[in-house]
Amino acid sequence: MVAHAASAGIVDDVERMEEPGTPRVDARAVPPYARTLRARWLGRIRYRDAWALQRALAAARADGTLAEDQLLLLEHDAVLTLGRHADAGHVIAPEPMLRGRGIEPIRVERGGEVTYHGPGQLVAYPIVALAAPGAGSAPRGFLPVGVRLFVGALEGAMADTCAAAGIAAGPRPGHPGCWVDATGPLPRKIGALGIRVARGVSFHGIALNVTTNLADFDLIDPCGMPGLRSTSLARERARAGIPGADADRPPSTESVAEAAAAFGPALARRLGFELVGDLPPGADAAGERRALEALVERLRATDAVDDAEGDPSAELAPTHAGAR
Repeated sequence: MVAHAASAGIVDDVERMEEPGTPRVDARAVPPYARTLRARWLGRIRYRDAWALQRALAAARADGTLAEDQLLLLEHDAVLTLGRHADAGHVIAPEPMLRGRGIEPIRVERGGEVTYHGPGQLVAYPIVALAAPGAGSAPRGFLPVGVRLFVGALEGAMADTCAAAGIAAGPRPGHPGCWVDATGPLPRKIGALGIRVARGVSFHGIALNVTTNLADFDLIDPCGMPGLRSTSLARERARAGIPGADADRPPSTESVAEAAAAFGPALARRLGFELVGDLPPGADAAGERRALEALVERLRATDAVDDAEGDPSAELAPTHAGAR
């Protein structure tokens, strides 16, 4: 009963991010390899650039022009993002400090509160059709994905990635994301989750701390929870006494790439999708970025991407940092 209540709380949090009328199907069991998921390792990329790519891909996936679900795996420069209805008061750092460090607070469409992204953190954006894309009947072989299953798969894939690094982690009842010692006396958040579902397609996603500079979380109340303890794989591996582990390992794209190589297959496995595309260490991030930008341009040329919304941030309430 407790587990069911916790699951309902997480799903309610996600469903508040959806547009009215988004179809939902409670697909609890998905046969293996019913669909493909194309992984794309992009390396370090500006937040606004990745945001634009997500929106373009989600629009094309929703109208059926883009045939494959996408998984963007990447790392950002330091940035703060706030959900559509997030309280800007949870940005603790004063605006001049953020401006001096080149850290922009950006309000976006997803649900949830303020989140930090930065070097040493794996960010994954799954662009997945949870309902049948396009008009008319579903494509042959298409199986919908329930919101509960999708959120659970994201949380489970983060836990699997931690396990691959020797760290036990998992969901915490009533608190979306991935936690170390979730039910113990000192729960520590290692992964955040915040998605949006529009026209049956997900975007935004997860952030998993690998070698992240945890001091940067002092800029905010992470996820709107004052006093929340943030942690990373580097810190937890050192705490566990794993040989060679260093709690103060500097943030590196190499460490994020290692986590991406574990997360992609874990998510595909939990969704029952076939993973295609190149992952680190063999993936060419620069080449993948060029290929993805070219794909988006082709989609725009065929009017598959609706740019009528313009700059999405113009629709959202302004963000004022350092409100307290």
